[in-house]
Amino acid sequence: MIKSMTGFGRCEISEGDRKFTVEMKGVNHRYLDMSIRMPKKLNFFETAIRTEIKKRIQRGKVDIFISYEDNESLAAEYLEYFKQMEEKFGIENDVRVSALSRYPEIFTMEEGSEDTDELWKGLKKALDGAVDGFVTTRTAEGEHLREDILAKLDGILEMVAFIEERSPKIVAEYREKLEAKVKELLEDTQIEENRIAAEVVIYADKICTDEEVVRLKSHVVHMKETLQSDEAGIGRKLDFIAQEMNREANTILSKANDLEVSNTGIGLKTEIEKVREQIQNIE
Repeated sequence: MIKSMTGFGRCEISEGDRKFTVEMKGVNHRYLDMSIRMPKKLNFFETAIRTEIKKRIQRGKVDIFISYEDNESLAAEYLEYFKQMEEKFGIENDVRVSALSRYPEIFTMEEGSEDTDELWKGLKKALDGAVDGFVTTRTAEGEHLREDILAKLDGILEMVAFIEERSPKIVAEYREKLEAKVKELLEDTQIEENRIAAEVVIYADKICTDEEVVRLKSHVVHMKETLQSDEAGIGRKLDFIAQEMNREANTILSKANDLEVSNTGIGLKTEIEKVREQIQNIE
């Protein structure tokens, strides 16, 4: 199943007083490049987070945004601290909820110590949910890419078939023009058939694209089979096949000595380039 490298996933998990929110955004990239933004309190889990993501994502630039809230726990810590100040300095403890709200740390929850196992349990649930959504959007986009690329490959095969059909006609037309020209120049003089035939053979060899056409069709079939396989991480493989297709199209165009074949060759290169652009976004 092919996947696009463009995707989005979000998951929010609340467990008791804790709330974890994980968002993921991805775009195409040659390798897997992860950027993680999260509260300092969760930095301990960065390696574990990267390990979990690598299990399901192979390529792309992925930005991960993690937030964590535990308001009640931090508020309790402030109240305990105020109580200690009251006992130590003999001052009245008149703190109210409105006063606690002036301490932004209550909402960011970046200080204090908690059980790492419990923290990881909640964080992993949110992370798994976000990755699930991320992979789902990537898979849906990948399916759209596959359908569009397959349609373009069918169009490429049609152009290749036209070139195959047109090539023998080009040689026949060249022979007719050559014979007409020789007759015009020599008038009543006998035309040497062998020399005409030799010239036609040289011309036919010069414009012959049989090998390029066979290889190009083979590459198209190979790409189709790869797109329809269950192989994972096929983006690089498809890009290599597209490069080979482009090389054959370039050779066909360079040998073209006919307007129709030349125009078709340009069309081939254009469609192959479109396919390559789409392949750049496949994982």
